[in-house]
Amino acid sequence: MTASAERSPTLQLACDLIRRPSVTPVDADCQAQMMHRLGAVGFALEPMRIEDVDNFWATHGTQDGPVLCFAGHTDVVPTGPVQQWQHEPFDALIDADGMLCGRGAADMKGSLASMVVASERFVRDYPDHRGKVAFLITSDEEGPAHHGTKAVVERLKARNERLDWCIVGEPSSTDLLGDVVKNGRRGSLGATLTVRGKQGHVAYPHLARNPIHLAAAALAELAGEHWDEGNAFFPPTSFQISNLNAGTGATNVVPGELTALFNFRFSTESTVEGLQQRVAAILDRHQLDWSIDWALSGLPFLTEPGELLDAVAASIKQVTDRETRPSTSGGTSDGRFIATMGTQVVELGPVNATIHQVDERILASDLDLLTEIYYQTLVRLLA
Repeated sequence: MTASAERSPTLQLACDLIRRPSVTPVDADCQAQMMHRLGAVGFALEPMRIEDVDNFWATHGTQDGPVLCFAGHTDVVPTGPVQQWQHEPFDALIDADGMLCGRGAADMKGSLASMVVASERFVRDYPDHRGKVAFLITSDEEGPAHHGTKAVVERLKARNERLDWCIVGEPSSTDLLGDVVKNGRRGSLGATLTVRGKQGHVAYPHLARNPIHLAAAALAELAGEHWDEGNAFFPPTSFQISNLNAGTGATNVVPGELTALFNFRFSTESTVEGLQQRVAAILDRHQLDWSIDWALSGLPFLTEPGELLDAVAASIKQVTDRETRPSTSGGTSDGRFIATMGTQVVELGPVNATIHQVDERILASDLDLLTEIYYQTLVRLLA
């Protein structure tokens, strides 16, 4: 294991954060530590505890000029069975292969440490930088995400705060640091569909209406529907049924209801209203007695090539000599809330191979490279 004295400032801070067991929505004073560091170099600090969620907003600079925001979360997912880990999940150890091990190393305490150290260095080197450097940090990204970034963004909008660019520290890299940045995400629209029939005895099917039989053709049509073509940035919209439930548990009873859970991951080529209307038309065409509860987790967003993406790509090239690839793959992130402010949003962080897994780990040396990439991006945009 690497001795603490040999660790870089970024690595020391990452280890300190990992050692705090901040399982969502608990923050475990991670944000207090970050705010202490940022406050010491002149950031104005605004803690925002909303319900049971800790958040903070911090800024350095003036109202004039653009705003570059670093966004992220201090909460982590549960560890799962601790006995399955090679090391204690919150010990923040660096193994013989130079890997930083611990829950949150990749997702995303390593990125948080890199953001803080890069920003400390930048405001010391450029105390009169143009615009603002900002931080938007939550402890509610891995949970319901109701009282975290979404709620903070609503407050910022209400007072007409401006966010021009945002770097979210989600682990975007696939094989090597910086090989992929996320410049958008698909929308996520979930639904709980109920199809009603009539319960009865299987021996007397003429006295019952089986909702499984009734719904089967409609569900098959939904699964086979071509929703859109996608575009240059997004794959075609996908539809997936994730759960079907019906019956009483007995083999001789026709169920009275069927419940189906399904989800759209949709591109900017489709709208929520359009998808909902097309689903209703298919269900009606099959003459079903149905009802549906929709749940929108987030709208799709896209940051096209421009100032932010160009600055990030140039910084990655400078630091790693790698050409980065923009991608909109993967699930949702808090970037979906920030994008509603008209903000250019990208996600840039460590390799994501072990996120949410037992023995989460990243290459420790990558964090110093990530710090330098963040710093050079600050220089390009605000110096």
